[in-house]
Amino acid sequence: MKAAIFEEFGGPEVLRVVEVERPVPGVGEVLVRVRAASLNHLDLWVRRGLPIETTMPHIGGSDIAGIVVDVGEGVDRGRIGARVVVNPALSCGRCAWCAAGEVSLCPKFRILGEHTNGGFAEYVTVPATNVHDIPDGIDFETAACLPVSYQTAWRAVVTRGRVRPGEEVLVVGASGGTAVAIVQTALLAGARVHAVTSGPDKVESLRSLGAHFVYDRQVV
Repeated sequence: MKAAIFEEFGGPEVLRVVEVERPVPGVGEVLVRVRAASLNHLDLWVRRGLPIETTMPHIGGSDIAGIVVDVGEGVDRGRIGARVVVNPALSCGRCAWCAAGEVSLCPKFRILGEHTNGGFAEYVTVPATNVHDIPDGIDFETAACLPVSYQTAWRAVVTRGRVRPGEEVLVVGASGGTAVAIVQTALLAGARVHAVTSGPDKVESLRSLGAHFVYDRQVV
């Protein structure tokens, strides 16, 4: 299969598209044929040399959507053919933190495409528990924009912030990818959202999302 890899840290020039061996799903895993993988800023940090342990040569890509084409031992073969989006958060699933829903605090927590090979390839293997069906009407490209940013937003607003209906939420730099996710998540939680951005186009975009108050730094 083809994959975009790098064997040393640096800028875009270190990336190469090469032929690599197609992965085989292990116990509890599925093989996903990648239909879309979005470029997250996390991918840039890893390529530039984020100080973590990672695979090398490395295949980046944490935000992935595609089709299940094979399954490993212990996985229902009925999953083959499913349109799925991938949760890139990898954990043991057995420790006290995982049992409490605090997956990111798991001692074995990793992120697909950051600590492991990811989705900038034709195929990727992931735990079957990490794939979720894409609803009808949502294309692969849209689905692949969601995982990292929207999980971050959910943890900030719901898990950690415990935002409740009627509360006030201020989002600065509100036109960035994760910030937009925070605006939408806060609205879903019933909060009154104050969004700070710059420029009339961004102001109108945030208003169209439903932000109650939008402040343009260029005119305030």
